[in-house]
Amino acid sequence: MSLAIFDLDNTLIADDSDYLWGQFLVDQGIVDKDYYESANAKFYDDYKQGTLDIVEFLNFSLKPLAEHNPEQLYQWRAQFVEQMIKPILLESAQQLIDQHKSRGDTLLVITATNRFVTEPIVELYGIKNLLATTPEFIAGRYTGGFIDIPCFQEGKVKLLEAWLNDSAETMQGSWFYSDSHNDLPLLKRVDHPVAVDPDQILSEFAKAANWPVISLRSDQCPTHHFQK
Repeated sequence: MSLAIFDLDNTLIADDSDYLWGQFLVDQGIVDKDYYESANAKFYDDYKQGTLDIVEFLNFSLKPLAEHNPEQLYQWRAQFVEQMIKPILLESAQQLIDQHKSRGDTLLVITATNRFVTEPIVELYGIKNLLATTPEFIAGRYTGGFIDIPCFQEGKVKLLEAWLNDSAETMQGSWFYSDSHNDLPLLKRVDHPVAVDPDQILSEFAKAANWPVISLRSDQCPTHHFQK
């Protein structure tokens, strides 16, 4: 039994939930279309290039949470999940998750996208443990801020270490599945790093390091990497 860690965006789902949430807000007329759509695309490009200022992005992306009451936000989120997330769930990802479950592994999703957006997505895959950037919630309202540190790059490692200190889990025999070079700090820490439909930087690094490179964008769940 080991710890099996999964990135979410473009790993377990076939797109980026943070970016899609921003697009949903635009499509619903909840935010200013021209400004928000442009800024959302720019931040997403920065993320892919590895140059994202995570605090600047969080100040942008969490602001709409502070502008509406939670009941309305949860209604929009349910609509978002139904319309934009369920169509991009991956059957091969569910198969991979189920394989780790059948081995008795502890499953954990760790994602930079905030908990408000990601919690219901992770539940769809039947995973109980989630580490994500956490929006601040005070006196029944989101504030637009966040607590602790962003769950991004080295922040993922730090939040995982804190989680391990509070649990019975260890990194012995651990797995981590990710598509992004932003996750190299954590990929280098686990016993079994796996690149999943990787970006170009991660693809090149994985090949040089002789890490398994797999795809979850098909109906066939790859299992050969379990033999490594």
